[in-house]
Amino acid sequence: MTADTLGATRTTGRRGGPERRGHRSALLAAEPPWVTAFDDASLEWRRLFSEALGTFFLVLAGAGGGVVAAVSHGAIGRAAAVTAPGLTVMAVILFMGTVSGAHLNPVVSLAFALRREFPWRRLPGYVAVQLAGATLACLVLAALFGRVGLLGSTLPGPGINDVQAMVVEGLLTLGLVSTILGTAAGAQNVGPLSAIAVGGYIALAGLWSSPISGASMNPARSLGPDLVRLEFSHVWLYVVGPALGALAAVGGALILRGPGGDATAARAAQGTLGGIVAAAAAHGGQVVGGGASAGGDAEPGGSAEDAAPSACPPPSVVRPGGPETPPPPTSSAP
Repeated sequence: MTADTLGATRTTGRRGGPERRGHRSALLAAEPPWVTAFDDASLEWRRLFSEALGTFFLVLAGAGGGVVAAVSHGAIGRAAAVTAPGLTVMAVILFMGTVSGAHLNPVVSLAFALRREFPWRRLPGYVAVQLAGATLACLVLAALFGRVGLLGSTLPGPGINDVQAMVVEGLLTLGLVSTILGTAAGAQNVGPLSAIAVGGYIALAGLWSSPISGASMNPARSLGPDLVRLEFSHVWLYVVGPALGALAAVGGALILRGPGGDATAARAAQGTLGGIVAAAAAHGGQVVGGGASAGGDAEPGGSAEDAAPSACPPPSVVRPGGPETPPPPTSSAP
């Protein structure tokens, strides 16, 4: 073997050589733009802020119902207290679902990761800021009204033991996560209607089961008040129950729709912030369009040619013979 041949072999064979780098570049070029945009670490703080803010609003409504009921001597009824979190989730999905996916719930993030529709490496950050947002909401309630109404803590009802409450929480979470995974899947093609489905399920679950367990379905929702009160006697059931329910929902999704990795569901779980930012940059800082299809709609009064460049297409799914529709954003429970 000549020196020139040996040198060429070493150059192309070593890790990180031209052939390997070329192969990696080809793989990256084949990825949809929303995949590489989600890997942009410079946007991660916005996603984390979005999750913290959304969870803050969710727990402010969920725990706030119990606090305000105590302060107002029962002016807030049970129906209002369990409906408010569902309506809050609906609003959060619609106004920021495209940024982070609007999980607002650790077990929702876990379910998407298990379905291969959310990167595992981002799971710890999402869970941390969800817990932070929930705790901050309870600190605000305590500062405003004092530590009344147990700060809206979720507890088993009178005559209900921890195991009964845990089983109910697991069943409720099974339904919630099944709703979220199902409406996020491309096969459903429901778009923003997923907000109504998820928010409606949360309200429905609370209406019939809140006297049993509080209808939390969300470890962050239950841990927020407990962390502020430093009272953890029942916290385990609001972690174990929802976690088991989410795992069962992932198993059900496997039976219904296969192993996961659906592109539309991944866009819904991860958000489309990269496309929104790129569209704004392409138009001098002005974001065109809105909602889940931001980055691909024409400006008001403009034409389709005025929309964002095709390098950042709208996250959409096309059914054979049907129109493009945006993927559904996702969310969590109270």
